[in-house]
Amino acid sequence: MSKVLFDPLHDVRSLQNEVNRLFSSNMRGAFADESLARGTWNPTVDIYENKDRIVIEADLPGMNLEDIHLTFGNNVLTLSGERRFEKDEADNYHRVERSYGTFTRSFAVQQTDSIEGVTAGYDNGILRIDLPKREEVKARRIEIVGQGSGESRGTRTIEAQVKKVAV
Repeated sequence: MSKVLFDPLHDVRSLQNEVNRLFSSNMRGAFADESLARGTWNPTVDIYENKDRIVIEADLPGMNLEDIHLTFGNNVLTLSGERRFEKDEADNYHRVERSYGTFTRSFAVQQTDSIEGVTAGYDNGILRIDLPKREEVKARRIEIVGQGSGESRGTRTIEAQVKKVAV
């Protein structure tokens, strides 16, 4: 009588292969249109600052200005909108890699507390938002007067940034 080796994971591997085959071939086409219709995406942003302003630049290529919304409240700037996929019945797409649908991005902005002086512009698919900083968070020069002897005597100027402590 010949011996047969028993593999306890054989059935599990077979089931995994069948599920992978099912989802890799047949289901890909079934869900393609659904993801375009209700998909969400997040536009990429760059945030930087200088001594007077905070600047947020967001990539929003192919969007109409009326589909972009900005709100500001409680030190939070919210950028939202929707990029629509406009499919013509005569077109036969082979690949769709760009993202479509609604998006919302929120940014905590502690250095500014009002909408006064905030500007926004949209050019060549890039939204640029300029937020002025509050006076108390801007860098200021503070003079230090030395009171000791030797080299520490005299006046020096250093850069300092005043921060408001939340209570």
